[in-house]
Amino acid sequence: MSELVLKIADLSKTYILGKRDVRCLCDLNLEIRRGEFVAIMGPSGSGKTTLLNIIGCIDKPTKGKVLIDGIDTASLSESRLHKIRRDKIGFVFQSFNLFPYLNARENVELAMELSGKYKGQRKQRAKDSLSTVGLLGREEHRPNRLSQGEQQRVAIARALANDPAIILADEPTGNLDAKNKQEIVKLLANLNLTKKTTTIMVTHDEQVGASAERILFLDNGKIQNKQTKGRKLLAQE
Repeated sequence: MSELVLKIADLSKTYILGKRDVRCLCDLNLEIRRGEFVAIMGPSGSGKTTLLNIIGCIDKPTKGKVLIDGIDTASLSESRLHKIRRDKIGFVFQSFNLFPYLNARENVELAMELSGKYKGQRKQRAKDSLSTVGLLGREEHRPNRLSQGEQQRVAIARALANDPAIILADEPTGNLDAKNKQEIVKLLANLNLTKKTTTIMVTHDEQVGASAERILFLDNGKIQNKQTKGRKLLAQE
């Protein structure tokens, strides 16, 4: 298996707004190795979420290539993209995106619904994932009985469920207080260090970005600066 999990080549994205073409991303080139933890930072409107949506096969580029595990997703049909999203990508959103009528285990199981795993396998995998994020004993709780930090842990467990090639985290601490923010950042760093999960995280928070081993600054649709640095937030013991 290649060490290069993501390769972006000459990627551009243009939106048509009325009679105007708005170029959101401009000729981006990027490579991310398996097991890296990369933060994407930049001002509002710089193209961070658009880039994450293209990597996650939610949106398509206007031009360029996006290779995930060597597969060029930019040219795939919607049915193939669905399979890539299911098998290769784990999503963590700012707003958690949990189903309120399902408990924590069922929310995690839902990610594996079309994976081909038997019901018993899905249930055990969900329990294991929740244990990994520190929610052992909370599997049967619905979201309204969990704190916001715990809800985000469920979302991370769901992202891990199918053992994806990449975890995409879009402002994962945006709805959390200072204590929960630090705990979630440490959890993501710990998963990256101990399980070698490849993580790409969009954040506007410098403290959160400092938990990554590499920071990309995006502005005006282009990567303006690449910064490699040691982590400021230590992983959990």
